[in-house]
Amino acid sequence: MAKYIYEYKNWTDFTWQDSDINALFGEVRLRQGKIIGQMNALGFSAKEEATLSALTLDVVKSSEIEGELLNYAQVRSSIARRLGINSAGLVKSSRHIEGIVEMMLDATQRFDAPLTEKRLFGWHAALFPTGYSGPYSIEVGRYRTGEMQVVSGAMGKEKIHYEALKAESVKAEMKKFITWLNKDHSLDPVLKAAIAHFWFIIIHPFDDGNGRIARAITDMLLARAEGSGERFYSMSSQILVERKMYYAILQKVQHSKYDITEWLSWFLNCLKNAMVATEKTTEKILKKSAFWLHHEKTSINERQRKILNLLLDHFEGKLQSSKWAKINKTSTDTALRDIKDLVQKGILRQTNEGGRSVSYELVKKWQVN
Repeated sequence: MAKYIYEYKNWTDFTWQDSDINALFGEVRLRQGKIIGQMNALGFSAKEEATLSALTLDVVKSSEIEGELLNYAQVRSSIARRLGINSAGLVKSSRHIEGIVEMMLDATQRFDAPLTEKRLFGWHAALFPTGYSGPYSIEVGRYRTGEMQVVSGAMGKEKIHYEALKAESVKAEMKKFITWLNKDHSLDPVLKAAIAHFWFIIIHPFDDGNGRIARAITDMLLARAEGSGERFYSMSSQILVERKMYYAILQKVQHSKYDITEWLSWFLNCLKNAMVATEKTTEKILKKSAFWLHHEKTSINERQRKILNLLLDHFEGKLQSSKWAKINKTSTDTALRDIKDLVQKGILRQTNEGGRSVSYELVKKWQVN
């Protein structure tokens, strides 16, 4: 069987072909600048909304990669509370979600703080507050003391995808990794994020949560690359979309001898795709911002504001007076008065569909090009 990269002497002396990644690297840096420029042109609240959306997606999707589905509203509420963002309809979050959010915000908001063993252990403890991963008891807030294999398949027919380095080597290897991450300033932080992700995954220092912590380190270094804790795109969302390729490329490059060009190419391409995806989200935020700018002097009550924000974000099904009443916990008469008021103001209009239940939609004349 092919040797693992860590079985070679001085295995972390990674090499790559600049000619293979330069164009892609340049495009990523260009898009990064473009997104930051677009966001800085937004008003404060729209920029806040963009950061809240990106961080929420990052937390939800990073867990989804591991097969865990988190409640979007709880994650969003937890982030909004911690960042002091006034967000309508805040809900209580579970202890587990609070822990995951805590880790992600520590990584992105304190991006300039050095990564230490203590900080990493804190992240790990926040991910597993009960000391369990599912039904299994794990070592929390410390490096693993047992051997680590990444396997799939039914019991007795397991397929080994990866066998991590020996437990007794973990502490020394992590010390080397942490020193490099904090002290080596010779690399561009975007390339550093790619290398750090791969390096950490190869060490696999914890019983569980290695993927999520690797992605948190990636986000921390990308924030460093931009010199800001404001996040406008989600790398984890894109990794989820490209999950099969993510695992395939890791599996291939883990057997390489120093050369990690293929990993860097995949990582930069995935990062580029994450930025392309965010341009669509930005468009939505710009439209929402343009709407409220257009109506800044229009008299709109809280019930109307709540529904309009839902329509501007993502509204399930058709808007009818009964749904309005249900969402706002009010009477149908009040709902109808609210709706008619917005129709008179040219904000809502009745749809052309027939049928017993009348439905309404936004008038789109305020939208940006």
